[in-house]
Amino acid sequence: MKQGREWLRLCVFPPPAVPEIHFLCIFCSEKPGQRPGLEPDSCSIPAGGVMIIQRVVLNSRPGINGVPSAENFRTEEATLPDKMSEGQVKVRTLYLSVDPYMRCRMNEDSGSDYILPWKLSEVASGGGIGIVEESKEACFSIGDFVTSFNWPWQTKAILDGKQIEKINPQLVDGHLSYFLGAAGLTGLTALLGIREKGHVTHGANQTMVVSGAAGACGSLAGQIGLLEGCSRVVGICGTNEKCSVLVSEMGFDAAINYKEEDVVQRLHVLCPDGVDVYFDNVGGDISDKVICQVSFCYYFCLFHVVIPDSLDSGEILQYIWLLEGSDYVRQNADLNGPLVSSSGVLCLYLCSYHGVSFQ
Repeated sequence: MKQGREWLRLCVFPPPAVPEIHFLCIFCSEKPGQRPGLEPDSCSIPAGGVMIIQRVVLNSRPGINGVPSAENFRTEEATLPDKMSEGQVKVRTLYLSVDPYMRCRMNEDSGSDYILPWKLSEVASGGGIGIVEESKEACFSIGDFVTSFNWPWQTKAILDGKQIEKINPQLVDGHLSYFLGAAGLTGLTALLGIREKGHVTHGANQTMVVSGAAGACGSLAGQIGLLEGCSRVVGICGTNEKCSVLVSEMGFDAAINYKEEDVVQRLHVLCPDGVDVYFDNVGGDISDKVICQVSFCYYFCLFHVVIPDSLDSGEILQYIWLLEGSDYVRQNADLNGPLVSSSGVLCLYLCSYHGVSFQ
């Protein structure tokens, strides 16, 4: 299975001078390359008993609607204590993941209850992989490869052993970065979305449409749909180059460039019997056009679809009902339940362990 658009590249700010750190950006298409910087042994330990490391911190905020720039970040030296407490592990950073959700963390308010904003002048964090250099936690030994969803963007770190998880390089043929992509959260999202919510059945001659199809999750979802038994998979993306990659490298049967083509007309041609499974990564106008093409029996997998604050509770239920195609959700939806955020905005999303689908 291809890694899709996941390559090692730092695209938010210039590469810091750090030893052997790779940045994995899920929305870039350039091939892997090692970050230039210091040699692994160049971190020094002065007489005071602390180690000098380098880290990346949030220098300023771009504004809610601003475009992130290099000036929003800065690299700086920091110290790492030489002594550790019981249960702690010292790690050297190997890979850091740059993901779309991090844009929300650059704001003063992330807009979410489960994702905290980065603080000014403090180290950024996200998905990461490293190697254990010293351990006072019985579960980890020197040389173990470990990962965490809250890995600090710095050359070395002392982490709580409960915060990290051991990974086996043999599971990915030594490609450790895959644990931040195809074998990580994006891969699990695609796999569980298709298997648990897509209701794909071998021999059922089902047609699947994937929006955001050239992204980390969408590109995998299309491939998994084919492996699970879909007879036809059509992707929707934003450039001819992406369309070409989806068909020639990812195995999609066809792809639509929504910026240059009439999506409704192309769906009529490419999905003459309608859409049976829709794996939605974008919502909005694109999803409205796909929903109009659904077959008699259909399944939706919706990811990161947000209904605006301007809708009242009745309109929210009506929106769900329109997606549902029946009154099932109208009768069973609980506006104080997991479908609705604390602000009353309906958020439909699937992470690696739960999701929402409409049948």
